[in-house]
Amino acid sequence: MSYFAFGLGIGTQSSAGDWLEIYYNKPVLNPSEALINAVSDIIGYEGGDAAIEICEAQLKALEAAFLSVDAEDQAEVVEILKGTQQPMIMTILATDSAPATTAEVYLKLALLSHRLVKPHGTDLSGMFGLLPNVAWTSEGAIALEDLPRRQLAARAQGRILNVQSVDKFPQMTNYVVPAGIRVGDASRIRLGAYVGEGTTVMHEGFINFNAGTMGVSMVEGRISAGVVVGNGSDLGGGCSTMGTLSGGNNVVISVGENCLLGANAGLGLPLGDRCTIEAGLYVTGGSKVTVLDDQNNEVDTVKAAELAGKSDLLFRRNSQNGRIEVKTNKSAIELNAELHKHN
Repeated sequence: MSYFAFGLGIGTQSSAGDWLEIYYNKPVLNPSEALINAVSDIIGYEGGDAAIEICEAQLKALEAAFLSVDAEDQAEVVEILKGTQQPMIMTILATDSAPATTAEVYLKLALLSHRLVKPHGTDLSGMFGLLPNVAWTSEGAIALEDLPRRQLAARAQGRILNVQSVDKFPQMTNYVVPAGIRVGDASRIRLGAYVGEGTTVMHEGFINFNAGTMGVSMVEGRISAGVVVGNGSDLGGGCSTMGTLSGGNNVVISVGENCLLGANAGLGLPLGDRCTIEAGLYVTGGSKVTVLDDQNNEVDTVKAAELAGKSDLLFRRNSQNGRIEVKTNKSAIELNAELHKHN
């Protein structure tokens, strides 16, 4: 039998016993049947998708079970968790179906940020209803109903409980730092982002969940939920991509390879390879675009959506008449080699 995903997690619960977040140190995509069989009796797994809380007494047996199927990485996790007072959980996804619990959502977000699946590579249907709003603080995740008491307790001890954000998503780097990236402000990358090796995210750059970069990129703008940026493409300062949650509807906005979105530009359609949108220009699928030939003669006027996915295009604003023009981008963007040398 095949399985979709497996994770041994440790997390935080509210005072009411509800899961607030789960940290999977070494999530597994397509775990072997031998691995699942080895732990099934110990945790009481009976098949299907399941998130099962485990106790300290089960850890020793789990360690031996992992070693019996050559899962040394999972045995190492168990070794470190011995003696913890934090709640632990084991999540098994038999199929890639819509998540049913908070633990299942966190496992899928971990798969994305660990680069085990790519954006749109796993079913996240209904996830928002399963993620609680959480106060992310200097003392970890705290349920909003528990926050006033915790703040008062901290003051009583002469310290301030720092609330960094109130959100459904934590920052990615508190769960995994993928190899080969640089990040200016870690709070601007959510868990569930896919950050490709060679990517630099500057301080104003932002990457949402189920979105990200496939390789070398310089991100100084916004990558919205669901947006995928191809290898070698740069997003200039203040630029924006329209995600499916912010007006893109069912159209998956994407940026091809070796593209450039200029500073304060915007994108609301799929972009092919080697395309450029000049600084300050926002192009959506409904934008009227004048198509020019090599001699800058007008060929046609179309909606930008008709150019979706086409490569080697340069979008610009005519400074005299204000219309959006597009022509073949013969001088395809060659990214600054020095800029990316140490990404």
